[in-house]
Amino acid sequence: MTTTGEDHTRGLTGPWWWGRWRSAVLDGSLALVSAVECGAEGIPFARDAGIPVSVGIVFGLIAGSVLLLRRKWPIAVVLVAIAITPAQMGFLLGVVGLYTLASCELPRRIIGALAGMSLVGTAVVTFVRVRQDMARGDLTLGDWFVPFAAVTTALGLTAPPVLLGLYVGARRRLMESLRERADSLERELQLLAERAEERAEWARNEERTRIAREMHDVVAHRVSLMVVHSAALQAVARKDPEKAVRNAALVGDMGRQALTELREMLGVLRAGEDVGRRAAGVPLAAVREAAAAAAFRAVGEDGPHLAELDELIGQSAAAGMVVDLSVEGEVRSYAAQIERTAYRVVQEALTNVHKHAAGAKTHVRLAHRVSEIAMQVENERPPEPGSASAAGLPSGGNGLVGMRERVVALGGVFVSGPTDAGGFRVSAVIPAA
Repeated sequence: MTTTGEDHTRGLTGPWWWGRWRSAVLDGSLALVSAVECGAEGIPFARDAGIPVSVGIVFGLIAGSVLLLRRKWPIAVVLVAIAITPAQMGFLLGVVGLYTLASCELPRRIIGALAGMSLVGTAVVTFVRVRQDMARGDLTLGDWFVPFAAVTTALGLTAPPVLLGLYVGARRRLMESLRERADSLERELQLLAERAEERAEWARNEERTRIAREMHDVVAHRVSLMVVHSAALQAVARKDPEKAVRNAALVGDMGRQALTELREMLGVLRAGEDVGRRAAGVPLAAVREAAAAAAFRAVGEDGPHLAELDELIGQSAAAGMVVDLSVEGEVRSYAAQIERTAYRVVQEALTNVHKHAAGAKTHVRLAHRVSEIAMQVENERPPEPGSASAAGLPSGGNGLVGMRERVVALGGVFVSGPTDAGGFRVSAVIPAA
């Protein structure tokens, strides 16, 4: 696991400009060695310059200790090293200063200019010193040795630290870039995981809503018919025993069907809870497929068809509703989802008539058009406004909302509202494709 830039910033525990204590100790040790070296080299420099030895030593100590600032001001360290080159001082100061300069994130032109100045300064000083030694007779080599020694010494003291610093700086920048990319990928993966979990939760909620809508359409319709038949059974129990027996049989059949469908729905919901508990280790696609499969198992592979409208209207007619069905256009089959939605719209509209307008004559119209299918359920004014309440049918207020959601989800149009004659009309148009 990589550390982010914020964590890296909190990890800086060194004093002043040092990120770590070991970096401060390293720079302090190098500065101490450089100060001792320059102080020792200040003794011959003081003699050659004709100044007190103590002044040369102090000058060397001050110049060598500048190496302590190499991480903060590398340019200043290199300039000091170039400045004391004529005094033949600061060997360690120059080498470490050039290495630090080359490894810093400075423009290449600045690094090249200062490295060139150090190269030329070292070459000139070496050329003069070697020529003086040959003039005094300390060296007996030929004149070719003077430029050779100057160039070799200058390159040996300048090129290796600069090249090493460039390599280390490039490697450091590469590692920082890789660390930033790793941090960015980690954050992106975390965001993707959160979004995947949100999408999985959204998919589960959508399927739960779908199952609840199916439960409302299927079970509520049958229970409404059961209540209507029960009310009729109470009214004819003494006057017409045979009709009461038939109504009781119908109530029993509808009750058994409602219980069977309700049991299937509850089984799917329990299975959905198990899927939710295992969702952390299951891919999002698998969760969506499992939820969709559960919903299909709950309502059947294809669900109800438009061909079953006659049976649906017959059930309402058996409950005492006066309802007629008219079909326009050429009857044909549609996609399972379209037929299921059209069937549910008619079913829920009839259920609302049982609840709110019992006894009202109802007209169901179905139109097969070229590129769409239209349906309309319209009831007239109920003969007895209080009949619905007498039947004791509760209303949750979700029927029209569910119908609109179904139709709009398929790109259709849904309209509902009261009519001028005092009834109520539900209309829907669904694209055939």
